Amino acid sequence: MNASKPQLSSAPSIKQIATNRKARHLYNVLETFETGIALVGPEVKSLRAGQASLVDSYAQFQGGELFLLGMHIAAYNPANRWNPDPVRPRKLLMHRMEMKRLFGKTSQRGWTMAPLRLYFKGSHVKVELALVTGKKLHDKRETIKRRDQEREMRREMRESRK
Repeated sequence: MNASKPQLSSAPSIKQIATNRKARHLYNVLETFETGIALVGPEVKSLRAGQASLVDSYAQFQGGELFLLGMHIAAYNPANRWNPDPVRPRKLLMHRMEMKRLFGKTSQRGWTMAPLRLYFKGSHVKVELALVTGKKLHDKRETIKRRDQEREMRREMRESRK
């Protein structure tokens, strides 16, 4: 008889580092992309400790390459003098054709790119980048109103089951 071997999962594990919770409130997310990010050693060690913030960060094309600006990665204390600037521009890694398509969308329509989350996928650091448009004040109010109505409907459904 054949003894079945345990199947190893080929999908790499995903560990969340940081999220940009305000992004979905401030922007309408049109499309998301997974990108790599170029980092140096102390930055990766700091990320493993969860020392990152995506608040007020955005992506922008500079010289035909895509950079993430405004992301803060805290200094890793044991690395002392080898720590880079915590808010330096970091290069995002995407396929050339995806970058060209994204560049076309952001340049002609006035859309922008905002990071939604930062995570480890296996041993690699990835950024979930979103193509976004800004929400107006009445759109934000509409979203809050719709969320409250859905919450109220769920509450009434629970009450009616009892």
